[in-house]
Amino acid sequence: MKHYKSLVELHRENALPAPENPLFSVYHCDRMCSMGDREFTSDFYMIGFKKIIAGQILYGRTKYDHESGSMMFFRPNQVIEMKNLEFEEDGFLIFIHEDFLNGHNLHDAIKKYHYFDYETNEALHLSPSEETTVWELFHKIETEYRNNQDEYSRELILANVDTMLKYSQRFYKRQFLNRTEVSGKTVTRFNEEINRYINNGLLTAKGLPSVQYMAERLNISAGYLSDVLKQESGKTALEHIHIYLISEAKNRLIGEDRSVSEIAYALGFENLSYFSRLFKKEVGISPNVFKKQLLN
Repeated sequence: MKHYKSLVELHRENALPAPENPLFSVYHCDRMCSMGDREFTSDFYMIGFKKIIAGQILYGRTKYDHESGSMMFFRPNQVIEMKNLEFEEDGFLIFIHEDFLNGHNLHDAIKKYHYFDYETNEALHLSPSEETTVWELFHKIETEYRNNQDEYSRELILANVDTMLKYSQRFYKRQFLNRTEVSGKTVTRFNEEINRYINNGLLTAKGLPSVQYMAERLNISAGYLSDVLKQESGKTALEHIHIYLISEAKNRLIGEDRSVSEIAYALGFENLSYFSRLFKKEVGISPNVFKKQLLN
């Protein structure tokens, strides 16, 4: 598998014009725009917008959904593959080397955008007005990139990249609300999977289910799962796991003649103090006090 460490190498091997900056580049695609025909990884963040009418893009576990004009977000070292692409309209690619972010607030902020870890079937599908916003930001970035770069260039480029990422976060929240086949049903499916996990005895065998495990069961990425649940219910995937298990704990404390520690371990908690803190946070009192109140 090919790994690109430098933008110069990536541009040269994919027949793109030489980059204006060794750590940052943009490419305005004119219908045809591809990155070879094999899997590759890189040291770059990549942001792309495309309307695809032929070919396919793969990263993560699934094929890229190209029903409409969509944005894609790739993090460094992610496995990517692009084949035989044709575009309905122009598109763009933005490449940001990790080192270009050093010393800038975007260095840490970019890691907070979960959509860089989404799967391809979770791409951002833009409305016409959203497309206009994204293209306006891209043109600002491209103009600054094409100019003779000076001491202000990096700050201006990253300011517009930051704005593009913030808009993308907003647009994703709109997508969570509009795409009813995912949003609106996730909490129910999530709780069904936890219930299945418990009924199959996996709490005893494997302990608490992880967010990654739950995401795989629902066939979506962990980041997308948490973001959809947060939008839908105000709580993350991990919080939903905790809420479900505390509810189960309350039921067992009421209905079973077992100690708090026995019930905690049966629910997959290896640490009794962690279970007690979590229980008190959700219920308002400790599990011991909860059980004593029932006995009295």
